[in-house]
Amino acid sequence: MHPNEKVIQDFYAAFGRKDAEGMIACYDREVWFSDPVFLDLKGEEAFAMWRMLTSRGKDLTLEVSGIEADDTSGKAHWDARYTFSQTGRKVLNRIDARFTFRDGKITRHEDSFDLWKWAGMALGLKGQLLGWAPPVQGAIRKNAAAGLRAFMKKS
Repeated sequence: MHPNEKVIQDFYAAFGRKDAEGMIACYDREVWFSDPVFLDLKGEEAFAMWRMLTSRGKDLTLEVSGIEADDTSGKAHWDARYTFSQTGRKVLNRIDARFTFRDGKITRHEDSFDLWKWAGMALGLKGQLLGWAPPVQGAIRKNAAAGLRAFMKKS
């Protein structure tokens, strides 16, 4: 196994334990993270996002597959099952992750998933009907960013 594959395994093992600090230990201090909801997070913002998500994800379970890595890059697929706290609705989010490494740490982490499908599961009928629309997706991102800012202020 390539050492960077082990970093990815360690990252998701920590995530499965809801151990944000273990996840953060796999990251470079200046890591860049992005996904369809949390766009363009750097360093402490990314760390705070994982702390927030692991603290709120009471019933979160992960299934990770397809881990591959070489000296500079890697990828994985992961399925997250959880209850979306704002609506109480069950979500199964299927996510593809891409990583960039330097000196045994993740420097870039980009997750991709279908935000419309996520909105349908998390928000119900409104998300199913309108989750494709830029204003709805913008509102999802705005609410997530506000939640992250509030979490960071409390921490």
